[in-house]
Amino acid sequence: MTDTIDARLAELGITLPTPAAPVASYKPAVLHNGILTISGQLPFIDGELATGKLGADVSLEQGQAAARACGMMILAQAKAALGSLDRVTQVVKLGGFVASVPDFHDQPKVVNGASDLMEEAFGELGRHARSAVGVPVLPLNAAVEVDAILAVKD
Repeated sequence: MTDTIDARLAELGITLPTPAAPVASYKPAVLHNGILTISGQLPFIDGELATGKLGADVSLEQGQAAARACGMMILAQAKAALGSLDRVTQVVKLGGFVASVPDFHDQPKVVNGASDLMEEAFGELGRHARSAVGVPVLPLNAAVEVDAILAVKD
């Protein structure tokens, strides 16, 4: 099988990170009846967790980069679970959680960092339904967390 998604990522200069191990009692990915559910992924940039709150000590651009890093980890987890990203037939949904101060209202713009990556990787199959929610705190003080639901073929 030709890994066309891997080739597209290489053309874009994207190298996927090593899939992160769970930080608690859960599996990073569960495949059931053609649906791959990816647990919430945290933003590791150059090996460091992106922490803080949007609207306080994290800028919109830093938040978008953190969401993109979450998307990279989603792709890494999917590849580890499936063997090939070419098995993905649709990115169904992303759930974005943005640690932010009460008067920060650009959560959708932050989560675009992950959404745009899915479209870059999968083209039209990367367009998806989505949530972008502001929360007061995330695990390990992460700035952003993103989870995913993917439809896959056998």
